Amino acid sequence: MHHIPAPGYFVSGGHDPKKTQPLPTMRTIISLAASLLASALSAQALLEPPDKTVKVSKEKVNCIHISPRGDQAIVGTSDGADLIDINTGKLVHHFKFMEDQQSEVWHAQFNDNGEWVMLAGFTGKRQVWNTATGKMEDELGKVKWLPNSLKMKELGLKVGNNTFDRHYQQELGQHGDFTAKADKSGTVVIIDKAGAEVQRLMFPNNKDVHFRAPCVFTDTQFITGTDDGRVIFYNLR
Repeated sequence: MHHIPAPGYFVSGGHDPKKTQPLPTMRTIISLAASLLASALSAQALLEPPDKTVKVSKEKVNCIHISPRGDQAIVGTSDGADLIDINTGKLVHHFKFMEDQQSEVWHAQFNDNGEWVMLAGFTGKRQVWNTATGKMEDELGKVKWLPNSLKMKELGLKVGNNTFDRHYQQELGQHGDFTAKADKSGTVVIIDKAGAEVQRLMFPNNKDVHFRAPCVFTDTQFITGTDDGRVIFYNLR
């Protein structure tokens, strides 16, 4: 005669009644799933959803630099650069960069006190703009903090570059044990110190498969951009 297990139990190997074990309850299954989800989330570097999204233009966001005081960001795009107020998301100034009939900005940075920004294009041509007035400084000899042409060459921005080439400067960003890597179509992959992927940020509205998003960390946030002019802020976990 075969032993028939009581309801709510299953029999392991060989129908030995001594090996009869209780079936997991729905509460146990839910608890286990919640535990696994919590474990996966705790491994992530960034909190989702984003803290804020700022629409600066309709152009590709090539680079982002945060001011020394942390209140403004200079966003280099495929058509000049935009200075934005981080707290309000409002545009402060648009800088009409132009170099050999090309308006694409590949590198941007503030000076030490945030009064000036430098923009650079594909050949390393530099322009300096006043963040208060929005006007360009014509005499670069006055600007002592300006990176020289050798520094521009180290960034891959030099005379002889093709206008069709791309010169992304922020394809990698690092904060503590985590590294952010730009991938195709503006995807950002977060890996830990062992090289394992812990998080992937995808932006379906990106249309350019060759676009590489900037990867910028501050002490408290990760900031990236899209090919349709959005700057996206994530809080660090």
